[in-house]
Amino acid sequence: MSSPPSPTLRIVPIHSLVEHEYNDIQRTLPLAKRLEAEGLLKNPPIVAQLEGEQRYVVLDGANRTTALAQLHYEHCLVQVVNYEPPQVTLSTWHHLVTGIGLEPFTQEIAAVNDIDLHQSDLLRARAELAQRELIACIIRSDNKVLAVSSHHRRIHDKNTVLNAMVDTYKEKGGLHRAVADNIDEARKLFPNVTALVIFPNYESSEVMILARDGELLPTGLTRHLIQGRVLRVNYPLSELKSNETLEKKNAKLQEWMQKKNVTKEVRLYAE
Repeated sequence: MSSPPSPTLRIVPIHSLVEHEYNDIQRTLPLAKRLEAEGLLKNPPIVAQLEGEQRYVVLDGANRTTALAQLHYEHCLVQVVNYEPPQVTLSTWHHLVTGIGLEPFTQEIAAVNDIDLHQSDLLRARAELAQRELIACIIRSDNKVLAVSSHHRRIHDKNTVLNAMVDTYKEKGGLHRAVADNIDEARKLFPNVTALVIFPNYESSEVMILARDGELLPTGLTRHLIQGRVLRVNYPLSELKSNETLEKKNAKLQEWMQKKNVTKEVRLYAE
């Protein structure tokens, strides 16, 4: 396996950071309080720069960037990555749904506009999901398999339908991210699981274009494995909040990182 590239740490305007999926706003307030109390940004958010723009899509750490924005920080320390293998591998989380009855769960999804929900078999559903003929596949706790499709062809329109579908169980039940894509594994984690919702794999270009155009993927969908993630940076928030220019802040960051590298206080982590 090739070694990860040297990390690119940069301080950028916080308004230049673009989210790509809905984040858990319930975590933002406690995180903001913790950041303020600690006075440190331990691990910088991971971002990818939009081509030809001075904007960055947040791949991991959106709760941190949102918390800093709520604390009125104008700048944020980020790690800029190349959004393709081997540095970043994009896969998909699946959703374990709990806390909602089997029939209400199914009826709520069937009622979503522009969704076609029909019974299928698992092999066919997996094949159609791989070919992107479906936007999702559902395995219910009674082992019935439901194929979820939409007549839309544009990714933006499909994403709107997908968000509406996820909202039906996110708001009325429990949503748990999982790597498992079979119902038996799901039951080991949650014996009272209602259903397992399986999503197709996305391309990084799809994530980027939706983010660029101001649209968000459903919460808990994208899973990023990052080689060379920088941890334990522990950067003082006072440096981000100072009145110095962005250029000056970045110059001081480089000096600071050089000292940290000498003492090996910053660690690279390969997931």
